[in-house]
Amino acid sequence: MSLITREIQLDEEKVVNSFLEWAKVNAPSGKEKSISERLESTLTDMGFSIQFDEAHINFDGDVGNLIAFWNGTDSSIPPLFFSTHMDTVLPTEDLKPVIKDGVIYSDGTTILGADDRAALTAYLEAIQYVQENNIPCGPIELILTVNEQQALQGSRHLDYSKVKSDFGYVFDSSGDVGQIILQGPYSSKFHIEVIGKSSHIGLNPEEGIYAFEIAADIIKSVKVGKIDEETLVNVGLIHGGELSSIIPGNVKMTGEVRCFNKKELNEQLELIFSNALSAAEKYGGRVRNEIEKKYSGFQVDKDSLLAKNAFDAAEQIQVQPWLTKTLGGADTNNLNENNLTCITLGNGFRNIHTHQEHISIKNLVNTVRYTVSLIQSWHNLHKND
Repeated sequence: MSLITREIQLDEEKVVNSFLEWAKVNAPSGKEKSISERLESTLTDMGFSIQFDEAHINFDGDVGNLIAFWNGTDSSIPPLFFSTHMDTVLPTEDLKPVIKDGVIYSDGTTILGADDRAALTAYLEAIQYVQENNIPCGPIELILTVNEQQALQGSRHLDYSKVKSDFGYVFDSSGDVGQIILQGPYSSKFHIEVIGKSSHIGLNPEEGIYAFEIAADIIKSVKVGKIDEETLVNVGLIHGGELSSIIPGNVKMTGEVRCFNKKELNEQLELIFSNALSAAEKYGGRVRNEIEKKYSGFQVDKDSLLAKNAFDAAEQIQVQPWLTKTLGGADTNNLNENNLTCITLGNGFRNIHTHQEHISIKNLVNTVRYTVSLIQSWHNLHKND
């Protein structure tokens, strides 16, 4: 049993204002320097030591990942990290927030950026609360990544030698606070190039091999959407053709497969490529196939100390915890693949990546409360052990 944590009393208005301040910092993927500089100043004032890596040189960004470490009050406790990303999927320049019925929106001309300024705000507000109220805690580390919205590239290229912690949490899910995601999927892109034969529709149409027709058969042969409870398949991009008068001889298709089971993911890819080959041969064409790994899956045991801490911390703030898994990807996938054991937690943003994005003040404030409680509970669990 963990010790009883002290009651967490937050200034709701302060939390909301802090969120709005961070949300207004325009930092779309690859352009995070502005927010990283503000974070460096803020975290230094809070007593953190700051490091940046050079992940951005891999994708032409303007700054690397930010890794910040604070010793806490009790160095005998294993450090605990909290991670989120500094980028937003679209710009938030000239953001005009609107608050209606306890929910924060943009005015519809930009995204809100709650994905994931909500987590960033929660971490900063929670740590400030811990410091101001002299709450005993172990060391805390922040792993703030860049270019997450573009295939998790920041965490993929993170300099893991700079990280001191082994365990942590990533608030980055649309579920309400209390959602505990213990499993995430493997994901791979697939690229299919359909090779037919170009010819002029008016001069020599009989010589053409219509690549679009082959591509259409491939799409019809590929079951897309939710295949089963374990697997998702999508064909998202198709490019081809030159002129309306030319029978297209080349089409490129890109899709992806997500699956909790790596073996089943590979089997799904093999089926797609087999169907593509059959379709091409039917019309006398060819295909070239390529697999591009996006990220690996992860699974954290429900009886692990990290999961127990998540449960205890939720119950301490009278939030109902529940276990789930997701076919969505997050930095959690890459962090776990690189031996940083972590769990994705819900922080309640909605309609992300759209101008209708929003988050309730309740979820925003509860994310701060939950972060404080996770820090307290982590200290208590280790002291009891």
